[in-house]
Amino acid sequence: MKLTKSLIVGAALTALPTLALAQDAPAPSFDEIGPYIMTTLLFCMAGFLVFFMAAGFAMLEGGLVRSKNVTMQMTKNIALFSIAAIMYWLVGFNTMYPGDFNGYFALGGQTVLDAVGVSAADAALDYASVGSDFFFQLVFVAATASIVSGAVAERIKLWPFLIFVVVLTGFMYPISGSWQWGGGWLSELGFSDFAGSTVVHSVGGWAALAGVIVLGPRLGKYKDGKTNPMPGSNLALATLGTFILWLGWFGFNGGSQLAMGTVGDVSDVSRIFANTNMAAAAGAVTALILSQLLYKKPDLTMVLNGALAGLVSITAEPLAPSLLGALLIGGVGGVIVVFTIPLLDKLKIDDVVGAIPVHLFAGIWGTIAVVFSGSATLTAQLTGIVAYGVFTFVASLIVWFILKAVMGIRVSEEDEINGLDMSEMGMEAYPEFSKG
Repeated sequence: MKLTKSLIVGAALTALPTLALAQDAPAPSFDEIGPYIMTTLLFCMAGFLVFFMAAGFAMLEGGLVRSKNVTMQMTKNIALFSIAAIMYWLVGFNTMYPGDFNGYFALGGQTVLDAVGVSAADAALDYASVGSDFFFQLVFVAATASIVSGAVAERIKLWPFLIFVVVLTGFMYPISGSWQWGGGWLSELGFSDFAGSTVVHSVGGWAALAGVIVLGPRLGKYKDGKTNPMPGSNLALATLGTFILWLGWFGFNGGSQLAMGTVGDVSDVSRIFANTNMAAAAGAVTALILSQLLYKKPDLTMVLNGALAGLVSITAEPLAPSLLGALLIGGVGGVIVVFTIPLLDKLKIDDVVGAIPVHLFAGIWGTIAVVFSGSATLTAQLTGIVAYGVFTFVASLIVWFILKAVMGIRVSEEDEINGLDMSEMGMEAYPEFSKG
């Protein structure tokens, strides 16, 4: 049946009030969409900075290992970041942030981004875009894997290490991370870890400790009751890596404010920057002075690790302390590094780059230091430290032992002597300096 002209006009007139109401519906105000836009921007910018820390870890490790193992370290670092990115998308992100889940274990599925051109009506205006949140959290898990890479350097096979990275980034880190940042049982208990002294750094340190114990020390490192120094290939490169990490830490801690939609949020981010920088400076200066007093000459590697320990120490609570408080927290981190690096050597625990003192020991200190700001109780903090330590160390030991039994994790003595660059990679980082 055809519509007559009069029916069409009548229908149009009837619909006019509805059309007018639709046209008059107010668009979301900036007060509604502004926080979403600014927090999304914060996550993107902070994520870029934390991503650059991957380069910092690579340069630091490349400078602190011997020249015959540099190509191996570069390969491990770019591969571990790439594996972390895939695993965190595949299962990690939705395991760590499972919505209303509030227990101990729950495996999530693949991360799904917001629709292309999502409208304000369909976006989660109370927070940020899924893509920015996912990317910001992803670069943290990659940092955790990088911590392990340096500690187990110069004697581990490539593929067993990368399989361990799959397990660490896809399962271990997200599961334990959900206890605190996913609103799990530690969060409910009152445990506080603002940007990850424990959730990120101690987890990496515990996994690294398990790895070096199962691997054993490098050939010739401990002989006749003495510790034989094995100097790195390029301290300039290691220094560059430290400065890159220092820069990336502003995104690491500043982005963990998780909001930039108000004057208070923006001011807090700047406060975090200042405290982060102060702690790093204090750790470096403390290590500089102590190494001079103990060894009669300053030790550059101690100074570099002192700065990093200061950064790890302030990461659990970079907002609440004053600049003086940040200085004291970071300074203690520097003290920890200077005394625990030789302690590990006495125990014949061979950590090539000092990752365990920096990330595990300073991470524990930083988590305890939260108590002094009034942000948590000592009981809650110690509970979190023990929970993360037991879970990560035991799980890591199990994975390392399985890998050792199934495929072996350590190269042969001949390959270790010749260097992993040729035995594992077939190419040298500095071929013009090789013999022959």
